[in-house]
Amino acid sequence: MYYNSEMPKPVFLSGIQPTGVPHIGNYLGAIKKWVEIQDNYETFIMVADLHAITIPREPKEFKEKTLEIVALLLACGIDPKKSTLFIQSQIPAHTELAWILNTITPLGELERMTQFKEKKDRAGALAGLLNYPVLQAADILLYKTNVVPVGEDQFQHLEFARAIAKKFNSKFGETFIIPEALSDKITSRIMGLDNPNKKMSKSAKNPNNYIALLDSPEIIRKKIKSAVTDSGKEIKYDRENKPAIANMLDIYAAFSEKTFGQLEIEFREKSYAEFKEELTELLIAKLTPIQKKYKELSKNKNLLEKILENSKTKASKIANKTLLEAKEKVGFII
Repeated sequence: MYYNSEMPKPVFLSGIQPTGVPHIGNYLGAIKKWVEIQDNYETFIMVADLHAITIPREPKEFKEKTLEIVALLLACGIDPKKSTLFIQSQIPAHTELAWILNTITPLGELERMTQFKEKKDRAGALAGLLNYPVLQAADILLYKTNVVPVGEDQFQHLEFARAIAKKFNSKFGETFIIPEALSDKITSRIMGLDNPNKKMSKSAKNPNNYIALLDSPEIIRKKIKSAVTDSGKEIKYDRENKPAIANMLDIYAAFSEKTFGQLEIEFREKSYAEFKEELTELLIAKLTPIQKKYKELSKNKNLLEKILENSKTKASKIANKTLLEAKEKVGFII
């Protein structure tokens, strides 16, 4: 792996859109990992508000959600002394580099993107949705990123970013680091509680699909109690034949840090109802401290603004330097 010589550690970048309330799938598949790797990587965490507007948003609510997600990420353990937590739209270099990359991106590659084909009927076939992968590539490449965490549904976008970086380097000279994937097959894809064959989603129409990080204990109990189960009584990890129980075991194992084997022994003589009850209490115990910290941070707008301003300064310095290098390579007058 080729590292950015100006950084003392390899660079890690990821982002989350300020829409809805993040759920335990977002936490286990992304946020928890970000917290764990802060000591080992030069970490950039982006609130991807530019990506979020590919689907229409109500402006006032959208602004509130952006600050909410910042507070929630901090409550989950993102440390501003270790990570650069910034808002995407506050760094103009993202859109400027995206335009440059657009000029070397074949239209056909964008039209083949799974996300575009899946969302264009709902959001409309707008240019923003079509060009989403180019902006995402700019996000990654601006920070000379070494690794990007990806779930199964994002591998295509990372491959696009790698391809466009190689194309730019070949055409204009070595500029961008080629990013690599960082994946966790177990927790990168938590499935819905109402349908274990579809990914848990904060945009799901059925609120019983997910456990939001800010759900109250009463709501958590209700949602876990109503979660679908499989036929039979055995609590065993079998993704093919018992997908609902396997999904709940995924969640239990991730929060408890126990193995599937340990959990199968622990619940060998217990019913589905007893298993659900213990999963409920585990989730409440793990989410309550996050919720308490979130409430404290939400009341301290000055602190949030100070953290964002400091991060904006750091992110801008790095992003602008990379953008300048790319512009010089292309031939712009600087």
